[in-house]
Amino acid sequence: MNDFKSLKDTFTLSNGYKIPCIGFGTWQTPDGETAVNAVKEAIKLGYKHIDTAAIYGNEKSIGKAIKESGINRDELFITSKVWNKERGYKTTLKAFEKTLNDLSLDYLDLYLIHWPASVNQFKDWDNINLETWRAMTELYKAGKIKSIGVSNFMPHHLKSLMETEIKPMVNQIEFHVGFMQEETFKYCNDNNILIEAWSPLGTGKMLDNNTLKEIANKYNKSIAQLCIRWCLQNNTLPLPKSVTPSRIKENTEIFDFVISDEDMKKINNMPYFGGSGHHPDKVNF
Repeated sequence: MNDFKSLKDTFTLSNGYKIPCIGFGTWQTPDGETAVNAVKEAIKLGYKHIDTAAIYGNEKSIGKAIKESGINRDELFITSKVWNKERGYKTTLKAFEKTLNDLSLDYLDLYLIHWPASVNQFKDWDNINLETWRAMTELYKAGKIKSIGVSNFMPHHLKSLMETEIKPMVNQIEFHVGFMQEETFKYCNDNNILIEAWSPLGTGKMLDNNTLKEIANKYNKSIAQLCIRWCLQNNTLPLPKSVTPSRIKENTEIFDFVISDEDMKKINNMPYFGGSGHHPDKVNF
């Protein structure tokens, strides 16, 4: 287990690039003042890693927050993602330029394919993913992106990409208590792909679970803190999201306790009890 002591601590990606061990998620964060204030607050509290996506519709606000935070660009780690309607070679290049302009940045630290093209929508799904990846590889080699990866990919979506010149460094998947995606988890670990956990609190569904409440109380922690810590101890990078200053702060206070092996086993074995319900091969967006 990595011994993380603060938000500045990092995982090292397969290309040697370092990524701060907790990211600040911005999915469902409304554009405008809410997003600007939330991101500025997160940076003020020590977050170095901000995760966004074109489809979130808040990249301009995040760019504004970065600018107003007064923090040097090279101290921050910024991630965005290419949306489903922009997959393909030329469209990905264009989408990337728009994201960069909206964020007012010169480069991204990480760029991801947001969802795989899949068999339920496309006959040539594998080729679409490969063409998207070709564009991202080009941007990576040009230094416009420091690391590249995917999101919501399962092993069968990753297979062809693993045979290309530059392999995915990250896979951001839905990962939380009761939904550990064992097959994808194992595949990524075996292939040196870092797993980032989106929805580490199961879009809030974890927060009123009695088993988790009981375990969290043992450590004098909230369920949210327990879930974030649990992700780290499973060697995944959590991306908690909040727009409430007290919660943003609370989500950072997870470095002063360690979940015992016994409790980790107990949590790992919990059944599914909530999540998005989105399956990469069944989504229609």
